[in-house]
Amino acid sequence: MLTLPNKRCSSNKCRTNKLSSVLLNNYICCNNSSMLLPEHISLSQLKAWSGKLELSADTKSRITHNRSYLDNKLSKGETYYGINTGFGALCNVRIETTELAQLQENLVCSHACGMGDEVPQDIVRLMLLLKVHGLSRGYSGVRLEIVQRLADLYNYDILPIVYQQGSLGASGDLAPLAHLSLPLLGKGWVYYEGRKMPAAAALDKAGLQPMLLAAKEGLALLNGTQFMSSYAVWSLLAAHRLLAWADLIGAMSVDAFMAKDEPFRSPLHKVRPHAGQIATAKNILQLLEKSGLQQLKKEQVQDPYSFRCMPQVHGASKDVVSMAGNVVETEINSVTDNPIVFDDEDAIMSGGNFHGQPLALQLDFLAIALSEIANISERRTYLLVSGQRGLPAFLAPDAGLNSGFMITQYTAAAIVSQNKQLCTPASIDSIVSSNGQEDHVSMGANAATKLYRVIQNVQRVLAVELLNAAQAIDLRRPEKTSPKLESLWSEFRKEVTFMERDRVLHDDMIAAEQFLNNDPHKWLTA
Repeated sequence: MLTLPNKRCSSNKCRTNKLSSVLLNNYICCNNSSMLLPEHISLSQLKAWSGKLELSADTKSRITHNRSYLDNKLSKGETYYGINTGFGALCNVRIETTELAQLQENLVCSHACGMGDEVPQDIVRLMLLLKVHGLSRGYSGVRLEIVQRLADLYNYDILPIVYQQGSLGASGDLAPLAHLSLPLLGKGWVYYEGRKMPAAAALDKAGLQPMLLAAKEGLALLNGTQFMSSYAVWSLLAAHRLLAWADLIGAMSVDAFMAKDEPFRSPLHKVRPHAGQIATAKNILQLLEKSGLQQLKKEQVQDPYSFRCMPQVHGASKDVVSMAGNVVETEINSVTDNPIVFDDEDAIMSGGNFHGQPLALQLDFLAIALSEIANISERRTYLLVSGQRGLPAFLAPDAGLNSGFMITQYTAAAIVSQNKQLCTPASIDSIVSSNGQEDHVSMGANAATKLYRVIQNVQRVLAVELLNAAQAIDLRRPEKTSPKLESLWSEFRKEVTFMERDRVLHDDMIAAEQFLNNDPHKWLTA
């Protein structure tokens, strides 16, 4: 499982004395020093994010000014969708001023209609961070207290229980964001101090009080793409890690299968210069440098595609991840609620920035691209257990009496097949909702949760390949692979030993899967 770090501040002088303090959109404060943090949050910053969220003075001023503008407009009796009207198909129903607070609370409660599995806590934490960031732009018309309370939930590690099913990926991630927002009202359930409890109890233990919502605030909390965006951020960070592992494990399989390094040499890729292809070929060639197994004479003229075409296949997936990263980074730095309050333009505009189509398409494409990494990995595993090129059938030292790694390939094949089913695009679907008012939706939330499962499956299939490749390397002894891959093999063997006779391989497979939570770059860059 990929996690966002929660690093302790090493300085006794840091005013939090426990956690480093991050001033969102402005400065990062720790060790009595400050450095400018751009308002644009990058994926690399999110990967290394740690500490508490704190709103800068500029951010507070921007939010407060925007809210004052909205209050002034409402005092003049003008009508604005969702602020003093009903929602969706009820947009023509005017709500009295005395009922605006109840309107917003009703909205949050009525939209908390999630079902299914709980959203992983790492992703809920991202949802809180991205929601704070979006509202901090100062275009949502909310009070400062609302943004601060979301930051409080993040800082106190009070994580709302959110459900995976319920969002259509348009009009915002309504149901998931409603569950994210319930604790502000003292409603719903949360995880706090390692336990599941009612939100009201967690707030009381943390010394926080439930809040009342003002005009526009429920709508601002529920409209937005933070459910999809958080899954997308998690998935992209995981994808970068798994793509690096794919190169590492694929390179080990090259030597284990006695394949050639010729397909990874530079001239081939100069004449087809896709960035991902070039990067993959360079990685694998460097990983095979000084390999004793590469010095042995090869009888074959060419190797199967699953070895020979790794630069083209792995590389194409890397290019998709890069493209999706650009879209996601734009999205997490955007204002995606509705209506949007432009105090600088003297306008309150109702539009469709909540529509998840930009994300939905990329999430579907990411699932396809990452599924292919598992697809080609399983084919390499199949060849490693096939009894070719001097390796025993199923990598069993005494094949027949021992079945060896036969069924590990079955498992990989079953997972790859499941991925193919999960890769049917969600974004090609739509369904009419809200009595026809919301007549086209992105289904980006379904694309997001499918992608999450695909990524977990990719890690499992790569773990199976690593298990088989390491066994095959052992069976090549006394010959050795490259120094980098020998180092990887040595670290892996601390977790999973050579299999001399049949044993319960499930335990080895789980250990291999967990091993891939390590940072692969220490071998790629060594």
